[in-house]
Amino acid sequence: MSVAKVIEITSQSPDGFEAAIQQGLDKAAESVHGIRHAWVKDHEVIVADDKVTQWKVSLKITFVLD
Repeated sequence: MSVAKVIEITSQSPDGFEAAIQQGLDKAAESVHGIRHAWVKDHEVIVADDKVTQWKVSLKITFVLD
């Protein structure tokens, strides 16, 4: 039997949504093991001087407990 837990994180990158997702997963993997799924709950952009400067995502990450 396995038990899973879901956490929510946010991550942002100046290089787009995919980069923000990967950065968030990489950082989470430093302290959370057994990541099985990630769901992009929300996404947004940060604008300065009428230009997108950051892409931001909210992720729900599912991992199996040891």
